[in-house]
Amino acid sequence: MKIICIGRNYGAHISELQNEKPKDPVIFLKPDTAILLKKQPFFIPDFSNDVHYEVEVLVKIKKVGKYIQSKFAHKYYDEVGLGIDFTARDLQNELKEKGLPWEKAKSFDGAAVIGEKWIDKNAFQNINNVNFSLEKNQQKVQSGNTSDMLWKIDEIIAYVSQYFTLKIGDIIFTGTPEGVGKVEPNDRLTGFLEKEEMFSIQVK
Repeated sequence: MKIICIGRNYGAHISELQNEKPKDPVIFLKPDTAILLKKQPFFIPDFSNDVHYEVEVLVKIKKVGKYIQSKFAHKYYDEVGLGIDFTARDLQNELKEKGLPWEKAKSFDGAAVIGEKWIDKNAFQNINNVNFSLEKNQQKVQSGNTSDMLWKIDEIIAYVSQYFTLKIGDIIFTGTPEGVGKVEPNDRLTGFLEKEEMFSIQVK
């Protein structure tokens, strides 16, 4: 399976990092080795002093697809989840300044939190109007709604499938809202999709 991530998909987050609004979705990949193992803490890597949390709605692909039209994209997933795209912000900024790829800052071991729970998309009245949030030590630090995505889930699936064949089990990280911030040892990060707790992890 592959992990496909969409960057700069929420306007307020683009502004908080002083990035330029893209004309098309920004795509990057994480290897399966980036997945944080179940019930394991997240260890801040030695090569960064500024690792940020980024909570994101996840989509699990259920069948193979290529060159998918947006109007048919809903047929390619049934479940949504929640996760964290951990980012070594200091390293990312250094790489961006040099015009280099982000992978070292985004795809290191443990950098992809995938909640153990998945929810049937039909449990929501409208998949494009779903609240999600992240708490750090029981204080809400990020809050978003899928209605604020620059590119909605079906549009993302259609766009990504023009470049990469989607396969069963692939997971798409759909972007993060504003409020990203640094993690410290002993932090507890807990994510919610609507009022459902989707994950809770310890930082070491």
